[in-house]
Formats: sequence, structure tokens, C-alpha cells
Amino acid sequence: MKKFFSEFKKFITRGNVLDMAVGVIVGGAFTAIVNAMSNNILKPVINWVLAKLLGANALSELFTYLKTYLTPEGGVDLTQSIYIDWGAFINAVINFILTAFVLFCIVKTMNSLKENNDRLANELFDGLTKEDRKELKKRKIKLKDKEAVAEYLAEKAKKAEEEKLAAEEKARLEREANPTTEDLLKAILAELQNKQ
Repeated sequence: MKKFFSEFKKFITRGNVLDMAVGVIVGGAFTAIVNAMSNNILKPVINWVLAKLLGANALSELFTYLKTYLTPEGGVDLTQSIYIDWGAFINAVINFILTAFVLFCIVKTMNSLKENNDRLANELFDGLTKEDRKELKKRKIKLKDKEAVAEYLAEKAKKAEEEKLAAEEKARLEREANPTTEDLLKAILAELQNKQ
């Protein structure tokens, strides 16, 4: 029993479980925001426009009757009648479109803020990577000292070029030491052409 509870404690304190819990809670709050925007701001405007175009409560009265039962007063008894409720369907489509639109606007705004933040960070650090900034800090070079930063970047580029040339030379020497069948055939062909 003790082992069971220790495993449960280990499971519940793992980072991804906590992240998931936070995501569910934030998702619930986010759903409330989207629903409030959709139901309390956008949907009344759309219903008002539809009422002006189609008449008052036009969506609530859109039915296709398959089988009709009449009330004693002569009206249609919707509780017993069989019908297609087009108004409810159109309302559901409008709700979906509004929810998707509000969600799109919120995500677009968040992405725009993130892009602006990233762009600002790149401008601030002149495109330096995190490793570059760590190395500059280790060498006690301040980001404001543009000449020292430029020297560091030139040194880094030169070192990268030297490493690239060294790797190419090493690959060439390895290929000469261990020629492939294709290399051997090319050498034989060249030797035969030289003898002619």
C-alpha cells in the first residue's frame, strides 16, 4: 500500500501532469471568455440584423413539418409534431462561426504579440544566439560594445570556416585511404586513357 501511494505521489507531481491541469483550468476560463464574447456581444447583433431582414424571431419559427399534430385551439403542438428545426440548426452554425471567429481573433492577437516580442528581442541582441550571449558574458564583453561584439562574430565565422575546411580535408584523406569501387574504377579508366 505504501508503494502504491509513493507511485501516486510521483505521478501527480510530475511536470506534465501539472501542466495538463493548468491547461484544463485555463482552457475552462478561456471558454468562458469566448462564450461571453459570442453570446453577449456578437450574437445579439446578428439576431438583430436577422430580425430586421427576416422579421421578428424569424429563426425560432423556421420549421419543416414532417407530421403535424394540432392543439385544440388550432395551433401546432410542437411537443408531439415531427419536424425539422432549421432555426436551431442555423443558430448552432452561427454559434460555431462566432466561436471560431472569436478564437481566431484571440489567437491572432497572441501570435502577433509573440512575433513582436521575438522581433524586439532580435533587434535588442542584434541576432545573437543564446550561446553567443553566454560566450560574450564569459569573455566579459558587453552587448553595447559593438566593436568587441563584431570582433567576436568575425572570430566565430573564421573558426567555423576553418572547421569546415578541416572537415572537407579529413573527408578527402579518408576517401583516398579507403577508396570506393567507383574511385578505383575511375583510377583504372584514367590510367588506361593515359597509356593510349
